[in-house]
Amino acid sequence: MKINPGQLGQALEKKLAPVYLVSGDEPLLVQEACDQIRARAREQGFNERQVYHADQHLNWGALRDELGAMSLFAERRRIEIRLPTGKLGDGRDVIEQALIQPADDILLLLISSRLDAAETRRKWYKQLQKTGVHVTVWPIDADKFPGWLQQRARSRGLTLTQGGLNLLTERLEGNLLAASQELDRLSLLAAGKTIDENVVEAAVQYSARFSIFEVIYDLLAGRAAHARKVITTLQQEGDNPLGLLAVLVRDINMTLELQQAMRQRENPSAFLKKNGVFQPQRAKAIEQAARRLPASTLLQALKLCSNADRAAKGYDDLSPWHHLSDLAILLRQA
Repeated sequence: MKINPGQLGQALEKKLAPVYLVSGDEPLLVQEACDQIRARAREQGFNERQVYHADQHLNWGALRDELGAMSLFAERRRIEIRLPTGKLGDGRDVIEQALIQPADDILLLLISSRLDAAETRRKWYKQLQKTGVHVTVWPIDADKFPGWLQQRARSRGLTLTQGGLNLLTERLEGNLLAASQELDRLSLLAAGKTIDENVVEAAVQYSARFSIFEVIYDLLAGRAAHARKVITTLQQEGDNPLGLLAVLVRDINMTLELQQAMRQRENPSAFLKKNGVFQPQRAKAIEQAARRLPASTLLQALKLCSNADRAAKGYDDLSPWHHLSDLAILLRQA
């Protein structure tokens, strides 16, 4: 069964499926959908959690054994598998078997960037449609972003005037992660106030510090020296790199898809708009990277992102910022 995030809450109330796939290129919405599933699973007694990353380090044979093993003390488990490239690769047979014979004591959660189109034609995906639930997350269209922002503000108890909403919309440029962060800030700094242009002007960080989006634009443009400086600053300020990584993986995957579209003589601007890239600065960075970088370099960049993700979760001796610095060197201008 395929549903969108807005339908997830009702679906979870009806029944907890044995397998969920949450895929999309909006990290905030993917994360929130996963959190809904996790919360419902905990209510049903799935308290033990195991996380795997489908990268070059994953032992699919060991994971197959884990999916088939009985849990000690009858503990119900949540097994999460992250698919940074949107592909299962060597794990297709393992997941297909888990879908054909789902275990009663395991809830399987697959978390992916936008699923590769070829995967939707595979046997495992067809079995998923029968056995589990696919939550598809799509970008918010530019014309719908103000409404999404207004609804999000209300959920935090904030009242936005039309002027305040317009200014926030202009400055956030459709970036959902940045929007969520700025609304959190406003709920702390302007609690109980009506949020107009003056409050937004005073409270919202516009260019006072380095943002994750600036780093990504620098990385895609090959400005290694400046990117590494920003990365060092973010590290010193104690930023969590996972948000940056999620957006970076999204844009590298989009760059690879744009390269394929350009080989088929599609118009880059039309392709990007069709795929939810409306912000001019982001579109420019992705198109320039698609023209400048070979696909092999972009695939290597995804591997470094995977290494950084593992490091951020404690699976690597090196710092995630070390891998991001290496990525800046990899993508630098020749």
